[in-house]
Amino acid sequence: MAVGGDDSNDADAAARDAVRCLEHAMVVVAGEKSIHRTVIAPSLIQQDEEAEGEEEISPLYKKACVTVYSFVAGSVVDRALDIVETVFLKECGIGQSSGAAKEDSSTPPLSVRSAASGAAAGLRMLDGVRMLGPSLAKLCDIQIDGKKSGGGSDMAVASTLCIAIHRTTVKNSARTLENLGKAIQDDSNPGETDARISSLTSDVVRAIRLISPYISAYKSVTKRRALPWDPKIGEDAGELDSYIRFLMTRLLGNLQQKSLNYSKHNEEHFVAKGFIFMVNNTSYLLKQLGPLPETNHNRENDDAENYRIESPWFSDKTEKILENEKQKYFSMWEELNKFLSSVDNNALEYQKDNVLSLDSGRVIKSRFSGFNENFERMYEFHKKLSVADEHLRASMITGVKQVFLPKYKNFYDKFSKVQFSKKNMEQYLKYQPQKIDSMLNTLYV
Repeated sequence: MAVGGDDSNDADAAARDAVRCLEHAMVVVAGEKSIHRTVIAPSLIQQDEEAEGEEEISPLYKKACVTVYSFVAGSVVDRALDIVETVFLKECGIGQSSGAAKEDSSTPPLSVRSAASGAAAGLRMLDGVRMLGPSLAKLCDIQIDGKKSGGGSDMAVASTLCIAIHRTTVKNSARTLENLGKAIQDDSNPGETDARISSLTSDVVRAIRLISPYISAYKSVTKRRALPWDPKIGEDAGELDSYIRFLMTRLLGNLQQKSLNYSKHNEEHFVAKGFIFMVNNTSYLLKQLGPLPETNHNRENDDAENYRIESPWFSDKTEKILENEKQKYFSMWEELNKFLSSVDNNALEYQKDNVLSLDSGRVIKSRFSGFNENFERMYEFHKKLSVADEHLRASMITGVKQVFLPKYKNFYDKFSKVQFSKKNMEQYLKYQPQKIDSMLNTLYV
């Protein structure tokens, strides 16, 4: 099963076709060279015994024969170059801008999915050019009288075009890589209303898996071009991991901005959505791209669908954000603990039969009623938040319980035995700890 789905098929198919065109170009040039060697070249070489009495072959005639071969080879290579450039232009997003659509532009903005497909297609073509280009350039050279004629002005055209194919592919591959980073940064789709995993996050996971097989092609780009995330060139240039780190930095920055967009409303449930949004997305990233446990390292990491970021920077950074966002979210439930603080027994006045006085009863009533009202309010909007992953959901529920449930149990066990209301004890004690526990188990969708 290929990574990416149907929307990446067009770019990938076009890239494969471009590589096939290079292969066909080699076949055509090789055939023309074979004809030249077997038919034309022998007529250009005078044997010693045939030289006497015969007119010497004109250098202009030799040059004309070479020019004919040069014209064919140059035309074929030029056509191959046109095809490669066309694929970059039409299928790889060269020239498209990312972000929100502009009113004065008829071209749709470059999405992360399209940019990822374009980057992978560009690297695929570069891989083909790297393997086939030198052989094609060699085929463009011919020898007459034991001397290579590729250095002449005629053959220089075909040879130069072979070099141009490689340079063009490197340049445009670099642009597709830059486009992908910019598309991630400029993604303006708002966060989901229930704080679920953003489509941007899944698109970036897909993007990383699409480009992960092209390690050598990526290195070919960085050796020759300085890039915004890797200004060094040559042997000092970074590996593919440095680009993936750049993409993850752009992604996390965008996600944090989307999280802040929730908080603009300055309402409690929107703030909670912002925290859950980051928890969902960072947890998803770790699950999809984080290193596997030691027991599962038998899976091949060079398989795009199973690609994992083994470098410690990824786990360290993403886990840190995940834990920080969890703690921010759990702190929202701390509000309930202000109703569960201990009550000094000396401050309570008892009447006969373990019944509190009116004033003391009001203290306990306010504690239970405050807890009940705030718990009901918080439970109603927190239970509608989305946490799709079962393990994460269980972890979040456990974290919420640990914030206040032990204190509530102690408070409830202590004062449920005391008569603090003459008529409405059941109303104040309607949430037994076991019921609270059961209700918390239904948090999230």
